Amino acid sequence: MTPRRRHAGSARRAAARDASRSGDVDTNVTVRRVERDDLYVRVNTIGDTGERPFVLVPGIGVSSDYFERLAPNLNEFGPVHALDLPGFAGVPHPGHALTIREYADLVGTAIDELGLDDPVVVGHSMGTQIVVDLAARRPDLSTVVLIGPVIDPAHRHVLEQAVRFARAAWHEPGRVKFLALSAYVLCGVRWFSRILPKMMTYPIEQHLPQIAADTLVIRGEHDAVAPREWVRRVGELLPSSRLWEMPGAAHSVMHAHAEEVAKLCVEHAQQPIRHDEGDELHHYVDAGDGDESDDFSPSPADFVKAVGARLRSTAATMRGDDEALAKAKTDHAESMQAAFDRRQAEKAAAGDEPDDGPHIESTTGDARR
Repeated sequence: MTPRRRHAGSARRAAARDASRSGDVDTNVTVRRVERDDLYVRVNTIGDTGERPFVLVPGIGVSSDYFERLAPNLNEFGPVHALDLPGFAGVPHPGHALTIREYADLVGTAIDELGLDDPVVVGHSMGTQIVVDLAARRPDLSTVVLIGPVIDPAHRHVLEQAVRFARAAWHEPGRVKFLALSAYVLCGVRWFSRILPKMMTYPIEQHLPQIAADTLVIRGEHDAVAPREWVRRVGELLPSSRLWEMPGAAHSVMHAHAEEVAKLCVEHAQQPIRHDEGDELHHYVDAGDGDESDDFSPSPADFVKAVGARLRSTAATMRGDDEALAKAKTDHAESMQAAFDRRQAEKAAAGDEPDDGPHIESTTGDARR
């Protein structure tokens, strides 16, 4: 029997996040551009203090908004820089389809221009390919997180991946579906279809063994895009890795299970891998049910502010007005935080037990199912 690392928590742990989060989260969002040749990356940042910065790289077609719930949880540990890449989220593209390598070079430029010292680099979906390509060439990066890595080389067929994506999407929260749909409309069918072949053909399996960084790999239980067998193969290919599966989650596991994913990321950054753990898939014990509505209790004013901020954000994106975009994103973050704090206060008043905080216990048993 191999030792099992078990994430400990309480079934009612969300009730007291008000004590650990509400007073610490910075809702101020700054927006800046990092240029490389005729391209630029839009960097959305919250926080400016902490132990370690995070860089978040989204997947094909979508924006940094996909990390809107993960970022505040990570911000308790350090500054968070969520990126919008060329062709997505209203950032102009050069007219030709960028390769995964070109996207990776842009992310590397952003890290250097921002002056980040060994950030924790997090990629989701196609963003995992970008992070892998960068980390394989940057031994100075010591900590990497891959959420829902793609593509399994045994299944590089567009139709098959479309079916898998639909299966995973069935289990996604409504808000994730809304974010995806709005992002794809802004991206456009033409650009999406030009980048898709780059993602489908990128040989991620060839670059994984070249990564020197400690790598955390996370998948959702219902993630048909990154199936369990493929994630285990990723762990085998990586020189230094640990693998986690989140019960009840799908491909966008970092949204509905933002708190749990943030805990895994922070613990990964705090606890270097002494011996490769990639032969074992750990399962998050006592994960939440992914019901995002249970985390927020917005007042009518919060709701109006959030909707208005989202509309202003879209308009500012279309105009390329970064200052207005930062203000809209800040207002949206403030409304979400107010709704979050209100809900946590309601739970505390009902006598729900506090969370004992993130930690990992060692137990025995086979973590595989």
